[in-house]
Amino acid sequence: MSGSTNADGGRKYVILIPDGCADFPVSQFGGKTPLQYAAMPNIDALAKTGIVGCSANVPVGLSPGSDVATLGLLGYNPAEYYTGRAPLEAVAQDIQLGNDDWAIRCNLVTLQETPQGEIMQSFTAGHISTEEAAELIDTLNKTLRLEENELTFYTGVSYRNLAVIRAGNDNCRPLFSRNTMTAPPHDYTDKLVATALPTGDGADILLRLMNESKKLFAGHPVNKKRIAAGKLPATQIWLWGLGKKPALLPFSQRFAKVLASNNFSGGMITAVDLLRGIASLIGWRQIEVPGITGYVDTDYAAKGRYAADALKDLDIVCIHVEATDEAGHEGDAAKKVKALEDIDGKLLPPLLDALCSNKEWRLLISPDHLTPVALKTHTSEPVPWLMCGSGIKPDSNVQYNEETAAQSPVFFKDGWKMMETFLRY
Repeated sequence: MSGSTNADGGRKYVILIPDGCADFPVSQFGGKTPLQYAAMPNIDALAKTGIVGCSANVPVGLSPGSDVATLGLLGYNPAEYYTGRAPLEAVAQDIQLGNDDWAIRCNLVTLQETPQGEIMQSFTAGHISTEEAAELIDTLNKTLRLEENELTFYTGVSYRNLAVIRAGNDNCRPLFSRNTMTAPPHDYTDKLVATALPTGDGADILLRLMNESKKLFAGHPVNKKRIAAGKLPATQIWLWGLGKKPALLPFSQRFAKVLASNNFSGGMITAVDLLRGIASLIGWRQIEVPGITGYVDTDYAAKGRYAADALKDLDIVCIHVEATDEAGHEGDAAKKVKALEDIDGKLLPPLLDALCSNKEWRLLISPDHLTPVALKTHTSEPVPWLMCGSGIKPDSNVQYNEETAAQSPVFFKDGWKMMETFLRY
């Protein structure tokens, strides 16, 4: 794939997304956030050469999910472009959607019965393997049906799977609408789920499928083996994040006025289908990296090496790290710190060597949203970012964290407008 056509090879750009890394002060760290507590010498050195600021990536009225927040971070106004999380993931799996079809996120989860009601014990079913998930999904496809519409379940990665409901005949009632409300299961870790169940148009369909999956999974061979091994079973599916076919402008077209190249090429490194889907929609290629898991055991160094190599051909490379977000959802501050230190010590060195070998380059480090360990879910507060490289005059900051970013005069109330500043020559 050819990169920039500029005579000097063009400026190289890197976006590093440590998903959900921003946080609130943590008592076990003496009131410091994980970003403040982690030892990150490479990022601190970059902060001294660049600027730190804040962006509000989640517009008022929208949920602070990675789907909404990532669109904002990458320069797309979510209020204009967002159609739902599941359709973005469907793109990543090359699932073709018709204009009236609905894609639905299908988590494998573990619910626990208590005297007060069911609680969300694990929104990942104990980080069930993809192979185990595929067996459960196969059972759903062989058993569950809808009267007027085609229903298909698709295996994704681990607990992250999809369901697609195809439009039936022209006379059947609309399945869902804007008043169909669903809740992300990761928002209810260790909480009662009665208030999180689907409501509105089509809720009866979603609830029936969720309830029928309980019967199918009870006593399923996959769950018997997991229980025998001391692991959590997948007690049912959790349906949420539904939406219709999305459409995004290609990145090179979206930012044509500020890019120096007419042939601007990009790539994405991620273990998460949501980011793969967004990348595909904006015209970026998928950079496959062995050993990446979407969890704290991912191969950070491989991400850095593959990104460095991709810069030889591409103008911009985006590296998404899910580990920091997963640690936040687990309420594990130590895991979040470890992930940040691995990003700094393993991912960044090969990447920085490759960037600095170019005459012109820029690097942006920013989470999409906060995932505070105290809450175990996403929040809508502005996120801190670090921008450095060619043409960027450094400010007085010597560290990158929530506090230094909050003190910065550089704040994007509309977070989606920040990307233009990062790219502009």
